[in-house]
Amino acid sequence: MKSEFTAIIKQDGECWLGWVEEIPGANAQEETKEELLISLREAAKDILEH
Repeated sequence: MKSEFTAIIKQDGECWLGWVEEIPGANAQEETKEELLISLREAAKDILEH
């Protein structure tokens, strides 16, 4: 079963910030939007697996 979640993504100066609304603690900050999306996926996966 594949779940869908909502990622909130914002650019703050030269950094990208993001979090997953439905998963407390799943947040990240990266230099590029692409890196941010990867980090958010990994954070969400780690939290859901534990």
